[in-house]
Amino acid sequence: MSQGAAPVLRRITLAELPEGVRSPVDSGTLNAASEIVNRVRAEGAAAARDFAERFGERAPGEPLVVQRDDMDGALDTLEPEARGVLRRTAERIRTFARAQREAIRPLDVPIDGGQAGHTIEPVCSAGCYAPAGRYPLPSSVLMTAITARVAGCERVVVASPGAHPVALAAASIAGADEFLAVGGAHAIASMAYGVDGLKPCDVIVGPGNRWVTAAKQLVSGVVGIDMLAGPSELLIVVDASANADLVAVDLLAQAEHDSDAVPMLVCTDSTLPDRVDAALARRLAELPTREVAASALGNGFVCVVGSIEEACLAADTIAAEHVEVMTEAPGVVADTIRNAGGVFIGPTSAEVLGDYGAGPNHTLPTGGTARFQAGLSVLHFLRLRTWMRIDDADAGAGLVRDAAALAALEGLAGHRLAALERNT
Repeated sequence: MSQGAAPVLRRITLAELPEGVRSPVDSGTLNAASEIVNRVRAEGAAAARDFAERFGERAPGEPLVVQRDDMDGALDTLEPEARGVLRRTAERIRTFARAQREAIRPLDVPIDGGQAGHTIEPVCSAGCYAPAGRYPLPSSVLMTAITARVAGCERVVVASPGAHPVALAAASIAGADEFLAVGGAHAIASMAYGVDGLKPCDVIVGPGNRWVTAAKQLVSGVVGIDMLAGPSELLIVVDASANADLVAVDLLAQAEHDSDAVPMLVCTDSTLPDRVDAALARRLAELPTREVAASALGNGFVCVVGSIEEACLAADTIAAEHVEVMTEAPGVVADTIRNAGGVFIGPTSAEVLGDYGAGPNHTLPTGGTARFQAGLSVLHFLRLRTWMRIDDADAGAGLVRDAAALAALEGLAGHRLAALERNT
């Protein structure tokens, strides 16, 4: 970077790090999305079609819902190379999701006089949203719909604006049953309440813009949702061993998502920020998406800390969606960091490889919510249904007595009576 040039990434101190949960939706968007959601709930397909035509997603007379034959037809029109990429990516996602599903087991434990446990039940239907702003995102179709299908959902709906052929093809490979060719808040409302022959879904998942996120917040409780995700984030944690050019290209990959994306760097080497800035400036000049990336870099920052321990503390304070670790002992650092949506360990483990289907899901918590949320997985489509059975009333007598005593403490005479009846 030339002397006197403004830094590409602003410098901040540890005390200036963002902390706490950052709201993904402003009140204005939430209020406007509420009008859309309420209209779709009240008017159904007529409202959804009005919005779809207004936003150029569907032409008059085009169906809102695309069926499986058309998805399969779109797959057939793709070049063999493109079909191969989608199928290989799908298999990696499917393999990881199956391993997750197999790790979740029914439970059966002894209790006084009997047994208790849980069974694992998938929800019946899943709605899977995939954005398609500047470009369609078939990776999001695969990440969401395949995970739902592996979890055991009987019906999988994909929603994405415009029914782009590559999104339809990805939905075919993922095994989707229906494709809702609209986006935004009206797509979320349509999957929550049902429109034009499309029955309501039980769970709605997937990334999207602030309108999608606002609508998910509004329908939560009517349906299950995965999370309320805001702008995408990448935090890179580095020491003096890091390659400045590699750091720069990863920050740019994050920045080109959209102008609201947040690229962040925490480092222990005070000479690294200037070297990363120089690499960013050089690479940015060559990047076709430089206008968007340059805007997003303005949201980001670099923070120089005194030690790896402070770097881990900084990472836990930010609780970023994606955390890359490029240090001499990346595994140790990754194990120390507790708050992250997804962790990418070592310089060869690029976050973009996770975005594009190494296996783990790329739908991850943002805005500090990684403190209490996890990324999309088969768990979002499963319910742990508990059960208990008392076979031996004598052996369960102590449980009956304690239940009756607790009922008396709470002043619930009917509860006490119901428990004591089991001792007769």
